[in-house]
Amino acid sequence: MALKDKLLAQRIYLLLGGLFMTSLVVSNLIFQKFFYWYPVDVEIFGSKLFEISVGILPYPITFLITDLISEIYGKKRANDVVVVGIFASLFSLLIIYTGSQVPATSWSYVDDTIFNKVFGNSAIAVFASMITYLFAQFVDIQIYHFWKRLTKGKHLWLRNNFSTWFSQFVDTFTIVTLLCSFGIIDWANFKGLLVSGFLFKVIVAALDTPFLYLGVYVFRRRFNLKVNEEINLL
Repeated sequence: MALKDKLLAQRIYLLLGGLFMTSLVVSNLIFQKFFYWYPVDVEIFGSKLFEISVGILPYPITFLITDLISEIYGKKRANDVVVVGIFASLFSLLIIYTGSQVPATSWSYVDDTIFNKVFGNSAIAVFASMITYLFAQFVDIQIYHFWKRLTKGKHLWLRNNFSTWFSQFVDTFTIVTLLCSFGIIDWANFKGLLVSGFLFKVIVAALDTPFLYLGVYVFRRRFNLKVNEEINLL
């Protein structure tokens, strides 16, 4: 690969990594607001279907990005992004903690009470999210490459959806369990949130498949990659 192409590939990798970090950190900060997504008016386990946290909105983007990185840059590069994501979450937690310790002025638009109400559970959220995120992302990458080897680089839709569905169930089950255990949400909402969260992620995974195909197509065309060929950034 020519030097200019390798530099371009490196810049795109950094851009994808930046989008990944942003989606991950933001999902941890906004998780306390819940909304009702209503394509259908159905109740399940005493809760409306698709009553979900806004934190779930950017989270599926992280799986799309790791799948794209896995496909184009390889398993190691995808794992590297996941590990850096953990440090980004810890750093955001440190900043939030520091902000909560300094007293607000009398004229501050956001006083200590409001700040702590909005971000007070972020430490628990980041802790819970880090555990589930770390496990689910590595599961996603492992399954993705299992199907990639098995299909010899063909059937992109298969590994994209199968890896995401399984890892997202692991992620949803674990995060809802931890949030209930920490008292952030009531156990009465456990089943409804589990089903709603998982189904929402399954739908998003199916909808993002064309975008993954488009991304892979653009990469292969721009960098003259064959099926199953990956970019080596070294």
